[in-house]
Amino acid sequence: MNDAPRSRVQRRHDAEHRLAHDVDLWVASASADGVPYMVPLSFDWDGEALLLSTPANSPTGRNLAATRTVRLGLGHTRDVTMIEGTVEVLEMDALSPEQGDRFAKRTGFDPRESAGPYRWFRVSPRHIQAWREVEELRDRDLMRDGHWLA
Repeated sequence: MNDAPRSRVQRRHDAEHRLAHDVDLWVASASADGVPYMVPLSFDWDGEALLLSTPANSPTGRNLAATRTVRLGLGHTRDVTMIEGTVEVLEMDALSPEQGDRFAKRTGFDPRESAGPYRWFRVSPRHIQAWREVEELRDRDLMRDGHWLA
């Protein structure tokens, strides 16, 4: 790209914009015995946590429930935001109707209407990184231990 590296403040702004406006991301999880699995899912961001939904018995649903950890990828490989987070598992009736409606409106998918058993997965970011190409590898950490660095 040849653009000058962004400041940490600009990267945080860009990451928050992506969280507020993107709809899909990559979800990387692993089983309790370490078998990796990755899938694209839609999400909603409320300013503090990401809300995902997937079938309870899918590999991702089982992995998230078992390990309570996840790694998420937003954006393109040359402009990526990586998020590591802790997972709270919620049954479908655990959210208010307004929260479920917000998720459905944003993603175009309402898991409450699915025939199979779905769950909500609320991801609280613990570590966030963002970078574009090699020029931005330095200072790519935006959040550590759940606290923004900029």
